Amino acid sequence: MPKTTQTGSIAPPDDADGLRPADARDVIPLTESGGRRLETLSVVIPARDEAGCIASTVEHLHLELTLHGIRHEIVVVDDGSTDATPAILQATAARIPALVPVRSPGPHGFGRAIQRGLDTFTGDAVVIMMADESDDCRDVVRYWKVLQEGHDCVFGSRFMKGGGVIDYPRVKYLVNRLANWFVRVLFGIGLNDTTNAFKAYRREVIDGCRPFLSPHFNITVELPLKALVRGYSWTVIPITWRNRRTGVAKLKIREMGSRYFFIVAYVWLEKYFSRGDYRKPVTPAIDKKPAAAA
Repeated sequence: MPKTTQTGSIAPPDDADGLRPADARDVIPLTESGGRRLETLSVVIPARDEAGCIASTVEHLHLELTLHGIRHEIVVVDDGSTDATPAILQATAARIPALVPVRSPGPHGFGRAIQRGLDTFTGDAVVIMMADESDDCRDVVRYWKVLQEGHDCVFGSRFMKGGGVIDYPRVKYLVNRLANWFVRVLFGIGLNDTTNAFKAYRREVIDGCRPFLSPHFNITVELPLKALVRGYSWTVIPITWRNRRTGVAKLKIREMGSRYFFIVAYVWLEKYFSRGDYRKPVTPAIDKKPAAAA
């Protein structure tokens, strides 16, 4: 079963459980790929005026993670909602202790809300997920299992074998495919769904990609491109996406074009002109050979 990194190939999840006992925190076991075994998953969800779906999003996600025995927290950042979203979050948190509601005081913006969530989460790894249930909770579980294989990042693709989209707006689809083709050519990478926010990262990747510059939806390309350019390992799995059934989409393509281009250009300049100043620190190899008998 192929499990390659930095190639864009599928890495199917296995059936190994994803958690160690809590009393084993004094040791840091490594996977075969060298990555630290993960304890707790955080999911960061930015939300603005999502009263019609935020409770069900949290409930379904919490149930799915609980059924698979994954220790988790769900950090929902209210990005200046004017509807009942804040009240719904508080009521839901009273029933689901894993929910951590966070109120963003402003200035607001999708990227700023995600940054607030990334400053708040306490887990060993984080998945960024949309509030409108367009992302599949089952894919969060798959992300977790693939991270446990030792990868630094797991990216999902809706446009590879095994992935799919439901009710994707035609104009948005055409713009998405063109933008992702441009990024692939510019960076010479196999990833074909860079612009999708729904991705998973180990904590050290998030820390290694700071500071974040994107206040809006352009953070969806800043995070993965920085991770790639800075030398973190990655793999891709197929995911599914379904158009929202309630509320209004917040992404405005006309407003975001130049902002996406700025971030892509910024990371491209880092790739070719920073001389590796921001790359992932090299960890000395661990000698796995048994010590010689005295």
